[in-house]
Amino acid sequence: MILKCFRILSLLLALVGLAHAQLSATLSVRKQQFLAGEPVLAVVTVTNRAGKDLTFASDGRTQWLNFIITDGQGNSVTPRGSTMFGKMTIKAGESLAREVDLSQHFILTEPGNFSVGAVIHMPGETIEGTSTNRVLFNQNPGLLYWSQSVGIPGSANKTRKFHIINFAGDQKTQIYAQVVDGRTGQFVRTFLLGDLLMLRKPLVTVDRMQHMHVMFLATPTMWVHCEVDTDGKLVNREIHQRGDQGDPQLLTFADGTVRVANSIPYDEKAAAEQKAKIRKASDRPSVTF
Repeated sequence: MILKCFRILSLLLALVGLAHAQLSATLSVRKQQFLAGEPVLAVVTVTNRAGKDLTFASDGRTQWLNFIITDGQGNSVTPRGSTMFGKMTIKAGESLAREVDLSQHFILTEPGNFSVGAVIHMPGETIEGTSTNRVLFNQNPGLLYWSQSVGIPGSANKTRKFHIINFAGDQKTQIYAQVVDGRTGQFVRTFLLGDLLMLRKPLVTVDRMQHMHVMFLATPTMWVHCEVDTDGKLVNREIHQRGDQGDPQLLTFADGTVRVANSIPYDEKAAAEQKAKIRKASDRPSVTF
């Protein structure tokens, strides 16, 4: 009797192993160091080894894709709510990747170390699933460089707070814009403006429309000017080169407008054409004897 039960258990375990062998899945994150508040992008890659096409879909009660995130103390990170991931069909023998912003599905607003893994359920499977590897990532508060509270045009008693943050991640210094709701303190948006050289301090101001203007040195010869509104939208982005009278400047005029002065606007198309001409002029004709 005991031997018979053992054989049945072994058969069940083999069937579970066979079901899981029909899928293989891996998880990666776009980078290891994130600024607290910015999107945490993870990529799940699923390979279909079932010998037939598979369609993964949530049925309204269960999801085909789940993430498990824990902090440095092993505590589970709180989900923002129930999220149903969209349908994905993988042909037999093929692999597909799905990118997910974890910060949209979990409350990832605090600095610290985190670990994340994913579980993928076969179509019709509700309990067991195929687990990915676990990945470590870190959220860092960065260094607050500049901050200013502003009102929202057309919205009485509502405010936003602009932050400019320096962040040393992945062995280079970067500059971020962050917009925070003045009443709740919740992040409206946090996003990268670009790589930063601290040979010159970034210039920051606000115009009459309550748009934040940031200008920073991105390369030894290139300055970047960004304009951000109170919803965290990047309204404008331009590249400038040093003018005849020194470094470019952000000037605020009497009517409240902000403009870049003493600069040569960088024309990417013209620069590419000029580079092509130089390359063409350097071509040497073949020599025959």
